[in-house]
This record gives sequence, structure tokens and C-alpha cells, in this order.
Amino acid sequence: MKSKILVLVTAVVFIGMGVFVIWGNDTSTTFDDRPSIEDQPTLGDETAPVSVVEFGDYKCPACKSWGETVFPLLEETYLNSSDDVSFTYINTLFHGEESELAALASESVWEENPDSFWTFHKTIFDNQPDQQNHDERWITSESLGDMAGSLENGPDAEQVVEDVENGTFAEEVETDQNLVQEYDIELTPSIMVNGTLLEDPFDWEELSAEIEEALEEDS
Repeated sequence: MKSKILVLVTAVVFIGMGVFVIWGNDTSTTFDDRPSIEDQPTLGDETAPVSVVEFGDYKCPACKSWGETVFPLLEETYLNSSDDVSFTYINTLFHGEESELAALASESVWEENPDSFWTFHKTIFDNQPDQQNHDERWITSESLGDMAGSLENGPDAEQVVEDVENGTFAEEVETDQNLVQEYDIELTPSIMVNGTLLEDPFDWEELSAEIEEALEEDS
């Protein structure tokens, strides 16, 4: 499936309140097919010719940083002005049980109250603690219910807690993990534009260039 072999080396250094992520990729990687986004949380049209996919983890500090720095550029430049670009989030469980709990909650909200998904998505990241406290347990079914309950016109908090504790959407989370394996995702965040896995997810110039190339190919 892959047209190039890529070795990923990631170093995350925590200094004070900051997080510095170093990507040691040699090049972007191109696959024959882009990830299926059917039934996945998606901003924009699922059938848009250009699909931007984030493989992310709610426990990942770099994912929070990406959402605060790169995503607003993507939203302003493309998502708010073009029907030809979509954005999809796929759960990646690299930080253990808490990652899985948050993923289950997000799938619950996407199913039960999709209009509030992206607000809930951002709320989880907003509740991510300061870096020096990151290893403390902060994601539980109860805390996820509290986050859901804090949203105006948001999801049913009790339903979210119930779905998390019962693993109601475990099959959907497993679908995400199958995609993680299929596309050899080894770090978060990982960003794909159609079938191309970017070398550096924080490089806006690379991301926008891939989008522009994909748009040109579709025209």
C-alpha cells in the first residue's frame, strides 16, 4: 500500500509550561488510498475532493498544541470558505486507558448529539492539565460527563457517562485503531491530506501546499 518507507522518530521535551515536539521524518509518505472517513466526525462534506485527517489523542499535549495553532489556520483558510476541503478526527490510543475513555465519550457525542461534537472535542483538550501535571489521572467517565454537562445545548451528560462505562461505542473506537494500524501511525498528531502522511504536522506551509496540490489535481 505504501509507496515510500518511512521511519518516524519523535522526541517530546517538556520545559516548564511548554511542549516541544521534534519530528525526525525523512519525507512525507504516500499511500494508494486515503483513509475512509465514513461515519467519522467530519467538518465539511464527507465527499469533498480533499480530505484532511488528524490522527489524534486527547491525552496528547502536542495534539492540543496543534489544535490551538495549526487548526485555526486550516479552518480560516479552507474549511470556512471552501466546500472542496473537509477535516476529520480519528482517535488514536497512545496514552492508555484515559485515551480510550475520551475516545468512547467522543464517539458517544458524535452519535447522540453531532452538532455539539466539535465543542466537546475542544473542551476535552481545554481540560488537559498543565504539562507538569499531565501524568495525573484527569480523564474519567465522571469528568467526561462533567465536560459534556458544561456545554450549552450540549449532549446528555448522563448518557455520555453511561456510554463510556458500558463501552457502547467500542466498535467505533476499534475502527479507528484499525485505521491507525493500516496507515502505520506512530505518533500524534499525524496529519494526512488525502493519501499523503505529512512529514511535520506543525508545518503550515507543507500542509497548505499539499492541500493546494490536491485541489489542483481535482480541478
